[in-house]
Amino acid sequence: MKAIGYIKNLPITDNASLTDIELEQPVATGHDLLVKVKAIAVNPVDYKIRQNVPSDNDQYKVIGWDAVGEVVATGEAVSQFKPGDQVYYAGDLNRQGSNAEYQLVDERLVGYKPKSLSDADAAALPLTTITAWEMLFEHLAIKKVAVGSGEKSNDVILVIGAAGGVGSILVQLAKTLTGATVIGTASRESSSSWIKELGADYVVDHTKPLAPQIEALNIGQVSHVASLNSTDSYFDTYVELLKPFGKIAMIDDPATPLDIMKMKPKSLSLHIEFMYARSMFQAENMVEQSRLLSTVADLVDQGYIKTTIGKHLGLINAANLKAAHESLEAGRSIGKIVLEGF
Repeated sequence: MKAIGYIKNLPITDNASLTDIELEQPVATGHDLLVKVKAIAVNPVDYKIRQNVPSDNDQYKVIGWDAVGEVVATGEAVSQFKPGDQVYYAGDLNRQGSNAEYQLVDERLVGYKPKSLSDADAAALPLTTITAWEMLFEHLAIKKVAVGSGEKSNDVILVIGAAGGVGSILVQLAKTLTGATVIGTASRESSSSWIKELGADYVVDHTKPLAPQIEALNIGQVSHVASLNSTDSYFDTYVELLKPFGKIAMIDDPATPLDIMKMKPKSLSLHIEFMYARSMFQAENMVEQSRLLSTVADLVDQGYIKTTIGKHLGLINAANLKAAHESLEAGRSIGKIVLEGF
């Protein structure tokens, strides 16, 4: 089967940083599905792994953790899916990734693909959807409301980096499934327009002091922060803005330590979201990722959630994957970068 992999951790400008290769097609056993990959998306985790995680025994390492495809075979323990099912998933960081024609993935991490979306549009969603869902409803513990009810709450969510992949779906989930007021941050007009289109109630400029901009909105104190980048830069601002017992959930890796004791006077809490925790440690509730992906697929098909695709770079090959990695490393992307077909 065709695949794209690497052996050495190299800069993306190096010809060998990602290479077109041929590998044997894997065989499904146990809880695994064998999926024929149709489309993928590229995430910051891809280039971070490529830069920092070496291959094993000089064997090609295949990365990629967003895919849409068709189930073509199942292991003997599979109960949820059958050959012919159209699925989407983010997979498992410890296994070979989706930059290949065929991939093994545990059924408990897989959801049914949204019927109303193309393969490329659906590929933009899994990893960021899982991350955003777990941030909102498990870490920040925001109360859900009935879809379409229009019920409002006193919650005010500040989303730092709202125009990126996770922010683009988090804003939509917050507006669809909670009664919260959503504030997104952006600095460029294109990013600001994108966030408003996705449903944010307000957009503030993260290159300027946040506190006076948010206070000028006159909507009350922030109750929850989804910190999607630069947590160390904004941490003191979060402590200032949040109401007592407010919550911060972060996904980035701060370059400098956070002084968490600054949170004590307001009894704030800090949560770290890592969507691979369930799969890496074989958590007993791994199936929650399957359930939430299928739930979001239904919301997409009902018209409440739309794809967060930003750019389609063409076929799945080394040249196009290099372009995707380069764009993400430069921080230039809005929404998700996808590739489709081999």
